[in-house]
Amino acid sequence: MTAGPKPIREWLEVTPATFQDIRRRAEPAVLRGVVDDWPVVQAARAGRAGEYLRGLAGAAPVPFMRAPPEVEGRLHYEAAAAGRNFEQREAPLAAFLDQLEAEAAKARPDALALQGMPAPERLPGFAEANRLPLLPAAIIPRLWIGNAAKVAIHHDPTENVACVAAGRRRFTLFPPEAVGDLYMGPFHQTPAGVQVSLVHLTAPDLERFPRFSKALDVALTAELGPGDALYIPYQWYHHVESLEPFNVLVNYWWDAAPAEAGSPWDAMMHAMMSLRLLPPDQRRAWRAMFDHYVFQTDGDPAAHLPEEARGVLGKPTPQGVAQMRRAVLERLKGGPVR
Repeated sequence: MTAGPKPIREWLEVTPATFQDIRRRAEPAVLRGVVDDWPVVQAARAGRAGEYLRGLAGAAPVPFMRAPPEVEGRLHYEAAAAGRNFEQREAPLAAFLDQLEAEAAKARPDALALQGMPAPERLPGFAEANRLPLLPAAIIPRLWIGNAAKVAIHHDPTENVACVAAGRRRFTLFPPEAVGDLYMGPFHQTPAGVQVSLVHLTAPDLERFPRFSKALDVALTAELGPGDALYIPYQWYHHVESLEPFNVLVNYWWDAAPAEAGSPWDAMMHAMMSLRLLPPDQRRAWRAMFDHYVFQTDGDPAAHLPEEARGVLGKPTPQGVAQMRRAVLERLKGGPVR
């Protein structure tokens, strides 16, 4: 029997310098009270978060999800991952907030979720009034507003700070190495743009998904209230459960990798197209090559070479990266090269 998730480490009075120390650990961290002074948090504590957002909202429609009571807030696939168990709708933000208030009066409300709304586009002035000093101002805030909904286990290809502005949320996180125990859904068809686990964290079917018990053994969890934030390291899987009839989350995504490095996602898609289809002996050889040259499990693979002879193994330059990209594109245009 699994022991269940362990608590995420908590930090108090986090400064920008402290936050950089936290990032270097590459571990999840609860940042208690880090946005206590936000106007939206103060409004939430006075029961006026909806009023505060209405005061900034424009008239343009925003997309949101709506699901019937029987899904119990789990915005997910239909049976056999064949489709979605919710509808996509649009309404001005003020009208969406009205719908949230109407559902709060019901014993069995519909699940409503507005996800990833860019604040500068939809709430002028919000980002300036509610600043997160831990991050550069160029990283834009996005809002997630809804009632007691559950976001399935997924990961973001970025680092993430998620700040609770209203309501309460429970986060459960899994390290990247847990991917084989999470039973992720298909790449080509997703509920909301990213792969999600087929397992319902709040009601897991361990007969159907037995390895999920191993994922729970390495899981971490925390419950956050208004003013608290959570640092989610790069590519950590997470499940988010909103616990109250009205919840507002503000998150910040950013990627610390150099822009000229290209997309690891594209590299994986290409590898799935080529390496995955090779015979076992060839996959073994290429795994060793990737471990040595890409992941550098043996140290610097070019340490024995003079600097001038390292080529693609040397320190990358914009010109060198551009040259490699051109070479890869030429090979892709020409089809398989042996």
